[in-house]
Amino acid sequence: MAAPPVIAVVGPTGSGKSDLAVSLALELDGEVINADAMQFYRGMDIGTAKITMAERRGVPHHLLDILDVTQEASVSDFQQQARDVIDDIHARGRRAILAGGSGLYVRAALDVLEFPGTDPALRARLEADHAQLGTQALLARLQAVDPVSAGRVSDARRIIRALEVQELTGRPFSSFMPRREYYRPATQVGLGVDREVLRERLAVRVHRMVDAGLLDEVRLLDARGLRRGKTASRALGYSQFLRVLDGTSTIEDAAEETIVATRQFARRQLTWFRADPRIAWLDWHDPELVSKATALCI
Repeated sequence: MAAPPVIAVVGPTGSGKSDLAVSLALELDGEVINADAMQFYRGMDIGTAKITMAERRGVPHHLLDILDVTQEASVSDFQQQARDVIDDIHARGRRAILAGGSGLYVRAALDVLEFPGTDPALRARLEADHAQLGTQALLARLQAVDPVSAGRVSDARRIIRALEVQELTGRPFSSFMPRREYYRPATQVGLGVDREVLRERLAVRVHRMVDAGLLDEVRLLDARGLRRGKTASRALGYSQFLRVLDGTSTIEDAAEETIVATRQFARRQLTWFRADPRIAWLDWHDPELVSKATALCI
């Protein structure tokens, strides 16, 4: 018997993805897989609005709290981990439900998507070339071997990565671009939002995080090496509140900066997910949301 489609609940931050995923799991005998990159980190609870044990309502959750803040999140690692968990859930006759707003991570789990490897020595050589020759020289080098990627990238980090992949694999970096082709059958449910309501909701959310002890959480994580983490240290709220600890910002200013950054992030998420025609969108405030979402996933 073929496994049922994987379910993915997607949408912008603050739209209620975690709650809907739990409700679907209860309706469909499912288990939830986290697809929010910042919720991989142990101790990053308040600032990521990580779902609590009470909010999980007994539903098993996977790929939460799997990294220390000093470790770097990897999309390719997540792809394998998520697919292994999906296989395990389906082997036990249950439904696998992805929930999260990290668009590339969702795509990695659901779609045909290759991740070329890395070579530290090659990367170091290219970075040295960049330091000596500059961005434009490396962009010209990329233009010669991969004009498609050269037309898409402009910052040094991505140019170096594209050159690394081309030299390492013999294939242009552009050939690894994702296709909208499911790796296995899937159903994506998107939470459509009223943007003005979401703007206000995100502001309230950040202030609640501050009241709940976000600064203390950042202080504790700072002692665990938060600043050394390439991924965790850039998380919304955490980078802003590290400056409060440094005495270069106030709590009030850090909160406002976090609100602005979170709203910008939500807009980028909506742009990303709206570009995928396979997502079935539902109104996040529809009183029949759970039943309509369930009907899409049966």
